[in-house]
Amino acid sequence: MKTLILTQRDVASILTMEAAVPAVERAFAAHGRGQAIMPAKVYLPLEDFGGDFRAMPAYFEGSAGVKWVNSHPGNPAKHGLPAVRGVFILSDPATAAPLAVMDATLLTAYRTGAAGAVASRALGKKGPKTLGLIGSGVQARVLLSAHRVVFQGLEVLCADKQADVAQRFAQQLGGRAVSLEEASACDIICTATPSRAPIVMREWVRPGTHINAMGADGPGKQELDPRILVDAMVVIDDWHQAVESGEVNVPLHTGAYAKGKIHATLGEVIAGLRPGRKGDEITVFDSTGLAIQDVALARVVFDAAKTRGIGQAVELVAGA
Repeated sequence: MKTLILTQRDVASILTMEAAVPAVERAFAAHGRGQAIMPAKVYLPLEDFGGDFRAMPAYFEGSAGVKWVNSHPGNPAKHGLPAVRGVFILSDPATAAPLAVMDATLLTAYRTGAAGAVASRALGKKGPKTLGLIGSGVQARVLLSAHRVVFQGLEVLCADKQADVAQRFAQQLGGRAVSLEEASACDIICTATPSRAPIVMREWVRPGTHINAMGADGPGKQELDPRILVDAMVVIDDWHQAVESGEVNVPLHTGAYAKGKIHATLGEVIAGLRPGRKGDEITVFDSTGLAIQDVALARVVFDAAKTRGIGQAVELVAGA
């Protein structure tokens, strides 16, 4: 059996946000029901190089795979390279044959954007009017794309510590560049920054707001004023990952927030095992990124590539 090699261009020609959102939603539901296998994410910190690698294995809906992905925030400025790049290996769980090796950079971006939109639909108010994007990088682009798949007619307000970056984002993708405070007053807020100190203050956030905290994906990272978490219904993607590296990790270690206040996982809410929003409370989705989301999208890409004859098949492993 040959292994299909799929480049980033191949993946880009196949993957759409319209396909990513339902696949990610199924992955969350399976995780909530305990129908997936997902060991803890493994971190390889590389402080001398200003970044880290993560290994993320999982099994979901008959597919097994692992993503090897980095986070090097200084890459764009230092090397003119993306901050996040990855490779995904999709395997046959019955025979261990490597079905495909593909670029995972787009998988990572699309599944993260889709996760935010899925959470907004599950936890946010019905009929939101405004979307605040805090951080105007690549991740904000896919978060916007995913929310436009799920919701119609959203007014988009974007903010960034670098005002010119937010202005370019607004001009290119539609919306209005505003201050951090104004973006924090939206019906839905998505934070996607590498911040290690709060950039959204409690007094800026209105009742009924839903917040997707997407940037905190490693120990010490933090985007929200801990008082927001104290006042909110907090929903996480995974218990182990969130308490160690999610938005709640810093407040938990400082004592500003208690683990017992975490309401549920998003998978539990989507699967109907735990209730979601009840009224006009603030809701927060603490996203660290699940390996089963990557497996779900990798399978979508692999199946479509086979159908459309995309990619290069090679004898990668003897006897595969």
